[in-house]
Amino acid sequence: MPHSPGSALRSVLALSCAGSALFAAPLANAQQAAAPFAAAPAGVETTLDEISVAATGVPTPTAQVGSSVTVLSERTLEQQQRRTVPDALQQVPGLNVVQTGGPGGQTSVFIRGANSNHTKVLIDGIDATDPSNPNGSFDFGQLLTEDLSRIEVLRGPQSGLYGSDAIGGVIAFTTRRGEGPARAVAKVEGGSFGTFNQYGRIAGAEGGFDYAVSVSHLRAAATPVTPPDLVRPGNPIYPNFYDNETVSARFGYRFTDTFRVNSITRFIGSKLRFSNDRYVNDEFLPDFAVGILRNQADVQQIFTRNEAEWTPLPGFHNVFAVNYSNLYNRQFQNIYNPLGTPADSNNLGERLRYEYRGDYAFSPGNLVLFGAQRDEERLFTNNPNSVITARNGNSAGYGEVQLTPFDGAFLVANLRHDENDAFGPATTYRVAPSYIVPGTGTRLKGSVGTGFKAPTLNQLFVDIPAFGQKGNPTLRPEESFGYDAGFEQPFGERVLAGATYYANDFRNLIQGTFDPETFLFTNVNIGRAETYGAEAFLAVQFTDTLSGRIDYTNTVSKDEVNNRELLRRPRHKASATAIWTPMPGLTLSGTLIVLGSFVDGARDEAFTRIRNPGFAILNLAASYDVSETVSVFGRIDNLFDQRYENPTGFLGPGLAVYGGVRLTSF
Repeated sequence: MPHSPGSALRSVLALSCAGSALFAAPLANAQQAAAPFAAAPAGVETTLDEISVAATGVPTPTAQVGSSVTVLSERTLEQQQRRTVPDALQQVPGLNVVQTGGPGGQTSVFIRGANSNHTKVLIDGIDATDPSNPNGSFDFGQLLTEDLSRIEVLRGPQSGLYGSDAIGGVIAFTTRRGEGPARAVAKVEGGSFGTFNQYGRIAGAEGGFDYAVSVSHLRAAATPVTPPDLVRPGNPIYPNFYDNETVSARFGYRFTDTFRVNSITRFIGSKLRFSNDRYVNDEFLPDFAVGILRNQADVQQIFTRNEAEWTPLPGFHNVFAVNYSNLYNRQFQNIYNPLGTPADSNNLGERLRYEYRGDYAFSPGNLVLFGAQRDEERLFTNNPNSVITARNGNSAGYGEVQLTPFDGAFLVANLRHDENDAFGPATTYRVAPSYIVPGTGTRLKGSVGTGFKAPTLNQLFVDIPAFGQKGNPTLRPEESFGYDAGFEQPFGERVLAGATYYANDFRNLIQGTFDPETFLFTNVNIGRAETYGAEAFLAVQFTDTLSGRIDYTNTVSKDEVNNRELLRRPRHKASATAIWTPMPGLTLSGTLIVLGSFVDGARDEAFTRIRNPGFAILNLAASYDVSETVSVFGRIDNLFDQRYENPTGFLGPGLAVYGGVRLTSF
C-alpha cells in the first residue's frame, strides 16, 4: 500500500499558503478555467459552486461531490484560445499530458500516476476508446476544442459508474447544444508553424427543435519535432505536417413536455506526416536511426449517439440510447521512397452500445440512478503480414444513490457489475461523501473506490507469428483500489483554498513476456504498482475584473515488481492561470505550466531509462470585441521559447505567435 502521505500533503499545504506571494507578480497571476470565479463575467457576482455531470451521471454541484473533479468551461477555452484538447488539458492538476511533438502527435494522459490506458474517455456519452488499439489507450491528439461546451476531468477510480478503463479517472467532453435565435459564427486564424485555422458554426432553437452544426479546420504545416542532436549528420530533418477537419452536429426535438429525442454525430478526418525511426537488423549489427523514415497516418473517426428522453412522472427521467463509434487508421511507411509505393497497414475498431439509464429524485437532495448497457466491439487489421479480426462483448448493470442525510452532508455511492464474454464477471464500487462545516464553510470531502481495465482484443486474441506475437485468452482484468481525502476552505467571498491526498494500488497489470516454450511474446497478468501524492490549489477573485488560480500536484509512483519509478510520472507539477478584463470587451489571460523532472525512455533502440529535466512554459492570450459582431484575438505560446521534450526524443513546440478575427451574425 502507499506510504509517506504526510510529506506529500505537507508540501502542497506549504505551497497553498505561499500562493498569495506568487500572485503579486503580474505575469504570474493565475486563474484556471476550472477554478471557482473563472467563468463569471466581470461585474457579475461569483459563487463557489460549479456543476459536474461526469462525477455522478446527473448535473450536481461540485460542493455536493466528494470526488476530485476539474471543469474547463467553453468560456475558459475561448479566453485561453486553446485549439486542441492536449493544450487545454495541460493546466489540469493531477495530469501529465504526453504528446509526440506538435498538433496531431500521438497524445497520452496519465492521471495521478495511472497508466495512459487507465482513463475512460467519453464524447457526449460515447465511449471513444479505439478497440483496435493494442493496449487500449486513447489518442487525445485528434480532438479539437472549438465545438466543446465543457471538459470534465474526474480523478480517481470510477469503474463503479463507468466500468472498464476508468482506473485512473474519466475525461468527458460535451459539445454545445443550440439555443435561442439562429446565430452564425465564423473564425479565421493564422500564425507560426504554417498554421491556418478556420471555424464555422450555426446554431439555434425554434419551437421544439434545436440544432448546432460546426466545422473546424486546423492546419499546422511545419512543426519541428525531431531534436537535431539525435539525427545523423547529412540526414534531412522534416517538420511535422498536420491537417484536421472536424464536423460536429447536434439535433434535438421535444415532442411533448415529457418526451424528447436527440441525435449527435462527430466526424474527424486528419492527416499527419511525421519522421519515424528506422530499425534494421542484420546478422551481426543492429542499425538504428532517428527521424529517417517519412511516414503518414490518415485517420477517420465517426462517433454517433441517438437517444430518447422520457419523463413519465415528475422527477423520474429515463434515457434510451444507441451509441456507435468507428475508428479507422491507415499508416503509410516511407512515403518518399522513390523505389515504389509505400507499404501501408489498416486498422479499424468499432463499438456498438445499447444502453438504458434512469434517475428518480424521490425528495430534494435525494436521488437514485440505475442503468444497463450492452457493448459489442470489433477490430479488423490488414497489414503486409496478416489480416486479423477479433470481437468481444460486455453486459453491465449499475446503480447509484445521492443522499442528503442532514443539512450540509452529502453522499454519492455507486455499484456496478460487468459480465464480459471473454473473462467473466467484474464488480466495482465507489463511495464519495462530502460535508460542509457550519460556521466556517469548510468542505471536507473524500472518496474510496475500485476500478478495472479489461484486456484488449489485441491482447486476448491476436496472433501474429511473423512478429512472434501470440494472444492470451486467459488474461484477467487489471484492477485498482484507490482513495482520496481533502478539504476546501473559503476565506470570505473571494478566496478559496484546498488540498487533497490520494493513493492508488494497482494489481494484475498486463505486461508482455517471452514464452520459452513457444518462443513467442505474449501478455500475462504480472504487473503491480502504487501511486500516491497530493493536490493543492488557491483561487482568488482579486477584483471584479481580475481572477487567478494556482495548482500544485505531487505524485510518487512505484513499479512494485522492479522496485523503480514509473515512466513519465513527474513528481512535481504546477500550473498558474489568470484572467483580466481591464476594460469592457478586452480580455487578457496567462497560463504558466511547470513540470518537474521525470524518468523516461530515451529515443534509442534500447529505450534506455533516462531522467528528463522537466520544463516551464508560459502562454499569453488577448481578445478584443471591436463591435457586437467583430472580435480580434491573438496569443503567444511558449513565450520564452523553452526547449523541452515530453516524451523524451520529441520536441515540444517553441515560441509561436497566432492571430485572427471572429465574426458573429449579431
